[in-house]
Amino acid sequence: MTEKETPVIEIRDLHKAYGQLEVLKGVSLAARRGEVVSLIGSSGSGKSTLLRCCNLLEDSQQGDVIFKGEKVAWRGEGLARHPADRAQVIRIRTNLSMVFQQFNLWAHMTILQNVMEAPLTVLKRDRAEVEAAARKYLDKVGIGDKCDAFPAQLSGGQQQRAAIARALCMEPTALLFDEPTSALDPELQQEVVKVIKALAEEHRTMIIVTHDMRLAADVSDHVVFLHQGKIEEEGPPAELFGNPKTERLQGFLSATIAA
Repeated sequence: MTEKETPVIEIRDLHKAYGQLEVLKGVSLAARRGEVVSLIGSSGSGKSTLLRCCNLLEDSQQGDVIFKGEKVAWRGEGLARHPADRAQVIRIRTNLSMVFQQFNLWAHMTILQNVMEAPLTVLKRDRAEVEAAARKYLDKVGIGDKCDAFPAQLSGGQQQRAAIARALCMEPTALLFDEPTSALDPELQQEVVKVIKALAEEHRTMIIVTHDMRLAADVSDHVVFLHQGKIEEEGPPAELFGNPKTERLQGFLSATIAA
């Protein structure tokens, strides 16, 4: 398998539980270089949990998490299972930048400082180099004029775009988005959607958890519909949205469009 064919992120038969509550029940998926994979489904279907397992923010109880062909090493079994190699976790995480629903910007730092912080402290990169990159990415997401502002002085859409710039400044192999527009008003959602579409056009590897079916249809190469912790249906967006095969997906899409 060539480097291009080897998935950037691959999940095989993943199981995740919180005590007796089984959230993921044997999920497998892959995102190859330059591919956009969207995860859709009702609240509680396991979408965000799956994304957090990809980034090793959550420990799974069974199955493999594989980054560029390298399996995560585990210690223990079942609910006691956790990654065996801390250095491996850090290395993988720094290559999988995550954009959260609630922005997670540091309130006491300016927007420029927020974007610069991780490359400086985690990657130990040169300050002048990081500042130039941070300004470039803030320009890229359309808020280059907000470098000296604090998060509280920005709209929700601007804060989320700052969070995307922060993720990009890590120069990651892939971007993970967890409901990036759900905390925003419809007008502000479009600011963020525009940025995500532009990133997709650059063929960046992305996994996106979203409730926005239009976004999933427009940017995805592959869409995965999760239902109660299992993949109910998956495929290209034209097929999944244009000709859903299962009753559950048909019902979900009908309810989503009606809403």
